[in-house]
Amino acid sequence: MSTISPASTATLLVEIFTEELPPKSLRKLGDAFAESMFTSLKSAGLTAESSAVIGYATPRRLAVQVSEVRTKAADYPIREKVLPVSVAFDANGKPTPPLFKKLTALGYPDMDIANLERAGEDKNEALYLNIQAQGAELEKTVQTAVLQALHKLPIAKMMRYQVQQADGTLEDVEFARPAHRIIALHGSTPLRLHALGIDSGSQTEGHRFLAPGTFSINHADHYASDLHQKGKIVASFSERRALIEAALLKAAGSDTVLMPSSLLDEVTALVEWPTVYECHFDAEFLEVPQECLILTMQTNQKYFALTDAAGKLRNRFLIVSNIETTTPDSIVSGNERVVRPRLSDARFFFQQDQKKPLSMRVAELGKVVYHNQLGTQLERTKRVGAIATAIANDLQQKGIPTNTARVARAAELAKTDLLTDMVGEFPELQGIMGTYYAKHDGEEAEVALACSEHYQPRFAGDALPASSTGTILAIADKLETLVGIWGVGLAPTGDKDPYALRRHALGICRLLLEKNLPCSLPELIEIARSQFHQAGVQDKADADAIYSFVIDRLRAYLRDQAVSGKPFTSAEIDAVLSQNPAQLNDVMDRLTALRQFNALPESAQLAAANKRISNILKKTTTPIPDQCSAPLLKLPAELALHLALENASPALNTAFEQRQFVALLQGLVTLSQPIDQFFADVMVMDPDPALRDNRLALLQRLHQKMNLVADLGKLA
Repeated sequence: MSTISPASTATLLVEIFTEELPPKSLRKLGDAFAESMFTSLKSAGLTAESSAVIGYATPRRLAVQVSEVRTKAADYPIREKVLPVSVAFDANGKPTPPLFKKLTALGYPDMDIANLERAGEDKNEALYLNIQAQGAELEKTVQTAVLQALHKLPIAKMMRYQVQQADGTLEDVEFARPAHRIIALHGSTPLRLHALGIDSGSQTEGHRFLAPGTFSINHADHYASDLHQKGKIVASFSERRALIEAALLKAAGSDTVLMPSSLLDEVTALVEWPTVYECHFDAEFLEVPQECLILTMQTNQKYFALTDAAGKLRNRFLIVSNIETTTPDSIVSGNERVVRPRLSDARFFFQQDQKKPLSMRVAELGKVVYHNQLGTQLERTKRVGAIATAIANDLQQKGIPTNTARVARAAELAKTDLLTDMVGEFPELQGIMGTYYAKHDGEEAEVALACSEHYQPRFAGDALPASSTGTILAIADKLETLVGIWGVGLAPTGDKDPYALRRHALGICRLLLEKNLPCSLPELIEIARSQFHQAGVQDKADADAIYSFVIDRLRAYLRDQAVSGKPFTSAEIDAVLSQNPAQLNDVMDRLTALRQFNALPESAQLAAANKRISNILKKTTTPIPDQCSAPLLKLPAELALHLALENASPALNTAFEQRQFVALLQGLVTLSQPIDQFFADVMVMDPDPALRDNRLALLQRLHQKMNLVADLGKLA
């Protein structure tokens, strides 16, 4: 063991130096290693309240730096029940084997039995361990913490290899990549560790080309600065990423640099000393759809494309190199030479695909299996087409202009680009290429646009389709997926949702609501169910369960919405959605009206009364008459309530039919005083069955009128 003053605190540094780690997971590995190490130290009582943790991750190292780490944790008292006395001692009063076994399990095999505390009486008498336990020691804790942290790292695929030890034996090791060095420092004091077949030391390695060779880290606090100055390495992942982003923006000038977060993370994981250079490709490649060129550069080469102010791709691009030099000509020319065949491939795919119209590819969808229980892509295309046509006809009947023939044509062509070479190479371009090829084939503009729009929204916050054809086809496509996958027993469970049904359900909600489409969701689900003729699919695709699933997604969506900057409350959302609305396009109007209703002085009284009525009706076990009989109304209070309801109902019904929800809820105010008087003077559950049922019928009708917009009782 190394000799360290028990009272000292200092910064702890642990570095694992390896061969190049997987770039796509480097950031996650670095965060996980640092978090695990800090958690272990904190649990052992070796950190202070003000201790800070910094994680480092470069292509060839994972490291963690924790400030104010103690060399030894404070001692602490332990009082723990060991065994009942009747079990701990035999008839002669001698310790039994179970007692020694228990003490060993507790970590005190050499404990003097006489030092155990006896407490309790008779059958409850037991032996207790009552000692002042030694606080954790840093070196032992770090050794265990490192092994645990390495074991828990989220590594998709391990490498297995052997490391020769000092005595000549071989140790089997399993890790993401072969490890070569380990540093463990507490301040300037080395800690002795062994992990991944390696004993710890104080040396690390610099940049492969700019600072090759080893150098020592003499103090944990100097780690990042030593790597920067001696090794030409920016150790912090986030700092390196920020440097790259700033350099890209500077090099882009007046152009816009396309730098998706995933690409930035991956490039950051590939370089230790990032330097940005500008390159060019031949302008002739710009005749290819720019999405193809951009994806080629990003996916295959990790390059950053540039667009002008109008969003048009430029024929210059930026690269992030691991080499800093004043003469980068060979680096630039090498990357320009490498990207050319990639762009040539994209151009070749584009030109070849255009030789065969999308309409000639439809039949070939019959050779592509969509799902083994749901048939081919051609069968799916026909189902989506039938659903989309039904939606278009429904909207036409409701006075919303749609072109059914255009919708049917778009549905027929929408999936055909899956058979093209370009989409085969870049699946991310599905839909986008369909639009380009449909335009080339001379299809109507809206049909071509729907080939890409029907995938929208692809993710939370994504734009919705701009065209009516694209909107209808997007709803149909998502409904078909939702109902079909549900019907084969693959409804989402917990965190598992391999077919992204949650995203599809949310997309349906957004399309119906934000596009203000007066479609009935239960009817849409039934239309989709009717298209599946495979055995058992309709039975398993429970319409009520699917409706509830979609409404749950809508509930989550509404939590992020607001009126005048104030988000809707859970009670407001529940009040509206508990009514199981068939049409979703007026849900926001209902919520907005409910918010205004809540501001009325009478709202609390009406909500409480509505809840009381709900409870009365729920407890009723006998059938309630459909109509209230006026001759059976005897008391002035029930006569007054009946009259107020009769007078208010026409206006309430008209407001509901015209979707004037604010006016409807404000109209309930006239019922406030009669309702109060009714409950003050009338006993609903009268011994006379005729009077009781008549009063229940009156309350039932009142309840229906009060809940036309939302269940007001949810606000009580």
